[in-house]
Amino acid sequence: MAWWKAWVEQEGVSVKGSPHFNPDPDAETLYKAMKGIGYVSPLLGHHAAALSSPAPISPWGKWGCSCHAPAGTNEQAIIDVLTKRSNAQRQQIAKSFKAQFGKDLIETLKSELSGKFERLIIALMYPPYRYEAKELYDAMKGIGTKEGVIIEILASRTKNQLQEIMKAYEEDYGSNLEEDIKADTSGYLERILVCLLQGSRDDLSGYVDPGLALQDAQDLYAAGEKICGTDEMKFITILCTRSATHLMRVFEEYEKIANKSIEDSIKSETHGSLEEAMLTVVKCTRNLHGYFAERLYFAMKGAGTLDGTLIRNIVSRSEIDLNLIKNQFKKMYGKTLSSMIMEDTSGDYKNALLNLVGSDL
Repeated sequence: MAWWKAWVEQEGVSVKGSPHFNPDPDAETLYKAMKGIGYVSPLLGHHAAALSSPAPISPWGKWGCSCHAPAGTNEQAIIDVLTKRSNAQRQQIAKSFKAQFGKDLIETLKSELSGKFERLIIALMYPPYRYEAKELYDAMKGIGTKEGVIIEILASRTKNQLQEIMKAYEEDYGSNLEEDIKADTSGYLERILVCLLQGSRDDLSGYVDPGLALQDAQDLYAAGEKICGTDEMKFITILCTRSATHLMRVFEEYEKIANKSIEDSIKSETHGSLEEAMLTVVKCTRNLHGYFAERLYFAMKGAGTLDGTLIRNIVSRSEIDLNLIKNQFKKMYGKTLSSMIMEDTSGDYKNALLNLVGSDL
């Protein structure tokens, strides 16, 4: 499936929110969960929660396990509320929490939780564009740049999404995203990232000019396989300014001319982060859900877990196309996304992730 089509796929949503939503009892449930006061699952209703017995104290304490909250915090209550509400509903809960208790919900959660579980819950509380702006900011601040995060976000979002992210970035950090990318990267990587940020690949018409597609394929061949050295800017221009439907035709024509796929040529002609950026554009063009399935798989495969990648992709796709990503994941790897999460994570962190992913048959 071409990358832009995923934005109109309603069946892809794994977190749909509560149909009978009221932010006030949800806010009170969270307050009680973080005060060590009694808690019963919201499914049993607000009044039952108010009458319940005291919550068991976690034996782990704040520093005993990175996946749990401090003693006295009812982690399951927090999971039950926040993973079963849409992002818009979570924003209303935060407003109600402030109005009822005079405290900022995100700051209160940060003070009560720790480790990966905290990182996941806080990610859920950010409005989508502000969350992605934060991920980009965090990828560039401090020593070293996490190019993979920047490439992932810029190559997989639509023009409208990118514009909203840029707006949120400027509002939250008082800085221009494009200027920060230019300051933090260099060479052809900088050029492809800045080009992707313009969002020039959007074209929902689906129209393809066969002549231009053939010309682009010939230009790519001439820029790479046909010469000694590579004309990187030709690759960047075509990959970043043509629509997904057009690029699919270009890739077909290219394979006929070069007798190899565009991916194989990119691998042989480029390296490092530039190679990753170009391949990401190709993957998102060919199958967006396959791209995210691959990101999730390799976040968990092997020793250790890339928790930032796992959290970001589950949270950011949960109200867009996570169900479709789950289907693709099973086709590609012969196992379900939830089964891999169960094998690779633990505790409250695992339970919250599984709630967001939903049923995964």
